[in-house]
Amino acid sequence: QVQVVESGGGLVQPGGSLTLSCTASGINFGSSVMRWYRQAPGKERELIAAIGRAGSGTNYVDSLKGRFTTSRDNAKNTAYLQMNSLKPEDTAVYYCSAVALRLGVGSVEYWGQGTQVTVSS
Repeated sequence: QVQVVESGGGLVQPGGSLTLSCTASGINFGSSVMRWYRQAPGKERELIAAIGRAGSGTNYVDSLKGRFTTSRDNAKNTAYLQMNSLKPEDTAVYYCSAVALRLGVGSVEYWGQGTQVTVSS
């Protein structure tokens, strides 16, 4: 059974930092691409960051470059999203997904349940 679990969300003041964690089980984590999305109230879910297999490369939405950093520790089956200089507009539910290769099926994206990040004074 595949499980993707995010943690680390919470309330933070503007200008503060927060690190989200995403742990996946039931898949070959090292061979999976890890993605981060967020969904703000009243808005569609958007892809904000991704990290390739074994950390082979990272991509970010232009608006977050320089403030958000994603990384992974394959030994812990965990990906991270470091968020700095947080702004109220970063308030959203943050989701992690694991894109795994399934024999005979191809790529399958598995989602976590999301974690709330609220940036407010």
